[in-house]
Amino acid sequence: MRKLMMALVGATALVAASVTGALAEGKKAEVLHWWTSGGEAAAVKELAKAFNAAGGEWVDTAIAGSGSTARPIGINRIIGGNPPTAMQFNTGTQMNELAQQGLLRPLDDLAKEQDWKSVLTPSFYQAIQFQGHIYGAPINDHGQNWVFYSKAVFTKAGVTEEPKTWDEMFAALDKIKAAGLIPVAVGGQPWQLQSMFNAILLGEGGKDLYAKVWKDLDTDAVKSDKFKHVAEVFAKLRNYQDAGSPNRDWNVATGMLIDGKAGIQFMGDWAKGEFIHAGLVADKDFGCILGPGESNFMMGGDIFVFPVLKDKTATDAQTLLATVIMSKEGQLAFNSKKGSVPVRLDVDTSKLDACAQKGLNALKDPSRQILAPDVLTPQDIVQTEGDLIAQYWTTPSMTADQFATQFAQVIEQAK
Repeated sequence: MRKLMMALVGATALVAASVTGALAEGKKAEVLHWWTSGGEAAAVKELAKAFNAAGGEWVDTAIAGSGSTARPIGINRIIGGNPPTAMQFNTGTQMNELAQQGLLRPLDDLAKEQDWKSVLTPSFYQAIQFQGHIYGAPINDHGQNWVFYSKAVFTKAGVTEEPKTWDEMFAALDKIKAAGLIPVAVGGQPWQLQSMFNAILLGEGGKDLYAKVWKDLDTDAVKSDKFKHVAEVFAKLRNYQDAGSPNRDWNVATGMLIDGKAGIQFMGDWAKGEFIHAGLVADKDFGCILGPGESNFMMGGDIFVFPVLKDKTATDAQTLLATVIMSKEGQLAFNSKKGSVPVRLDVDTSKLDACAQKGLNALKDPSRQILAPDVLTPQDIVQTEGDLIAQYWTTPSMTADQFATQFAQVIEQAK
């Protein structure tokens, strides 16, 4: 990440010319994020509405694409001296480099005053810290290993039950293919393919193997037969995609399920926000499972970080925004549209949809919880492995043995 940050400094003037800096008039807050799909935009609107109602003025800087597009722009502005008031990151290690360089505002006093520790799970409370200081205000808890499916497509293909094993999953996909529909809606971008791979690693490989790979960075586990089996299952799914999958955005893939063109999608629960935005109802129009067998819940999410600002009014706007983000009302309004669940444990979630309830039930059992790689693993490893996973997906000639060997080499080279 350090190399990326240094390489981006030279483009600061271009970015500054096209995007406004931190706004100091009143309690204006320029918020940089990458939530631009239908469901995401609806969720952002709820958060902005709550901030404005609290006395702030939300100034939206939405960057289309994904975090891999938006993050470099935001990082560039921060290190170049033209920071937004607040910026979205994924929960975990993405913020660490900026925090280490003293470019982010510590939130220790605010977190203590509002007792964030008592309302967050210990793992999430730890994930918003770097070197003992709190730098992130978490807005949600995203389940990242969901499988969503179109009930209309299942019915048309004669699939009568949710797959509980991988044998049942592939049998269902064969029926969908035979019915002339697309079995798996794939967005062929590295982060999406990595998300699919991780869901299979956790579901088919098990919690222990997943933890050894992403938390312990155990190369022996990567070279194991069990890991290679996961790679083979992942590779088999290539046979069920369509020709338009390369570089397809995730929400376009979700739209294929919404339109009844495709059967299933491996995606985090932000996809549910698209179903909600389209007026579809969970467990009626679409289904959701935590992989075959509905086992573990891969916990990730989003946070906002607050660059160091010199103007007191702008700093006050940051404080107000962080307070709204962590409020029960702000969390519930945002997550009911986003598809995720509140990161606070004391929010009344009884009115959230059926898929959210499945996730919340999983979160009641600590043995079913495991953190996403973004929280467990240094970002250079996550990103490099993501590129390798994408290469494996698009290179049918690469064997599971070769993939495992290269996967282990990435870890070894990073240590």
